[in-house]
Amino acid sequence: MNLPEMHAPAKAGPDITLLPSYLPVPGFGVLPVNSFLIRGEEPVLVDTGVAALREPFLKALGTAIAPEDLRWVWVTHADADHVGSLGAVLEMAPHARVVTNFIGMAKLDLQGFPVDRVYLVNPGQTLVLPDRELRAMRPPTYDAPETMAVFDGASGTLFSSDSFGALIQRPAETAEAIPERELAEGAITWATIDSPWLPLVDPVRFEQALDAVRVLEPARILSSHLPPAEGMVDVLTGNLRHAPAAPPFPAPDQKALEAMMAA
Repeated sequence: MNLPEMHAPAKAGPDITLLPSYLPVPGFGVLPVNSFLIRGEEPVLVDTGVAALREPFLKALGTAIAPEDLRWVWVTHADADHVGSLGAVLEMAPHARVVTNFIGMAKLDLQGFPVDRVYLVNPGQTLVLPDRELRAMRPPTYDAPETMAVFDGASGTLFSSDSFGALIQRPAETAEAIPERELAEGAITWATIDSPWLPLVDPVRFEQALDAVRVLEPARILSSHLPPAEGMVDVLTGNLRHAPAAPPFPAPDQKALEAMMAA
């Protein structure tokens, strides 16, 4: 796999459709990049993928829902791999509003869209919809200050943004299908990349952040960077517990980059 790939939409939980893609990471395998559609009385799209896959992403989204029926776009944070098709989605879905927070609104490119298409929530607050409540929360790991995970009480699903992601060797339908050691090593590597501040964190407070996930007792964790994980809360939090003590990510320098390109 040498180029980004969009895969076919798939079921990821009750009333939840996965819109999966994968980015090649030379020397490390692939990184899943997921968006999710929550089907309900007021459908919610969680993130909008990477710009390089905008056309296949919009096509996949169109097979999952009529764009005019979409009501909310929850942006977990404003990184390029989460907002790649945001402008196009908002143009296609005239009734949709963007859910973010004050910092997220400042970072998003929403020029041309009126402010009343933005809905601000903070971690700990809830977006109340006719058939469900979506609670904003700070995930245990993240790379941007505006990051907000989403807990859907109706389906028992935690949409964890970057947290619990992993670099994996090849695309997989589920996290359970990934060999245990590969999943653990990929999760720790991803955490050292995405949250390089982890070694500075008090271990007790980090464990409390993991406990905040456990007490939710989510039926599944849907990370932006991992195949769907059903009934794997203890596995995923257990893997992440070791990340603060892991060595820093050995980022390739120019010489290593040239060697990769030559290969």
